Amino acid sequence: MSGTAADEKADRDVTDDGFLDGRLKILQPAKGYRAGLDAVLLGAAVPARSGERVLEAGAGVGVASLCLASRVNGLEVAGIELQPELVRLANENISRNGFGERVSIVEGDIGLPVRDLAASGLEPNSWHHVFANPPFHDPASNPASPDAGKAQSHLTLGSDLDDWVRFCCVMARAKGTVTFVHRADALADLLGAMSGHLGGIEVFPLWPAAGKPASRVIVRGQRDSKAPLTLRPGLALHGPDGRFTDRAEALLRKGEALLLDQPG
Repeated sequence: MSGTAADEKADRDVTDDGFLDGRLKILQPAKGYRAGLDAVLLGAAVPARSGERVLEAGAGVGVASLCLASRVNGLEVAGIELQPELVRLANENISRNGFGERVSIVEGDIGLPVRDLAASGLEPNSWHHVFANPPFHDPASNPASPDAGKAQSHLTLGSDLDDWVRFCCVMARAKGTVTFVHRADALADLLGAMSGHLGGIEVFPLWPAAGKPASRVIVRGQRDSKAPLTLRPGLALHGPDGRFTDRAEALLRKGEALLLDQPG
């Protein structure tokens, strides 16, 4: 990297990070909320196919959307993000990774009226798949980070989990899927929010290592499904040696699909 380019990144207070073993080059804030494993695994878990349309709620700098687009050729991916600076970085990431024709992220609030969302190009009931990594903490019980961007990404700040689930379900088409990655200890709240909106719910635990409590869960449901809830085998991310397991490596570095009915 030239000194000029490096200086420009320093001035903007961003880092240039590699995802999917360096195939994706992602600019993101040096401080505050930063995308990581959750975003990659979320993108891997969306069961999209070529020719379909998918939407990410709270797209951040676009990591999950770009991971998904890089895995599925011929997929149209859109995203909505509240923070203007993250939207700017996301669209820069889309351009620099060559996905300008298939991926787009707009500034917007998931709490906007449906007519306003439609006016911005996000037509309700029209997406084959909708996915999100909702804010993790309730500000009533967790102090906000002094970094405004990180606080907005981690705390609900006026949009609770019910709002996120409602938005995703409104945007998904009939028989469409809705996929979340979330804290394992918030599973009951997430399932409660999904109740009455989605069926055929699958819960897929993500364990740091075998024998350790799950720290994250991937939860997916389908609109208009009457199928019962299924607890899937889940995935251990690390082996006894502390390294990623072979399955985790395939997801995080090779960009493979995360099949929820496949043991980890």
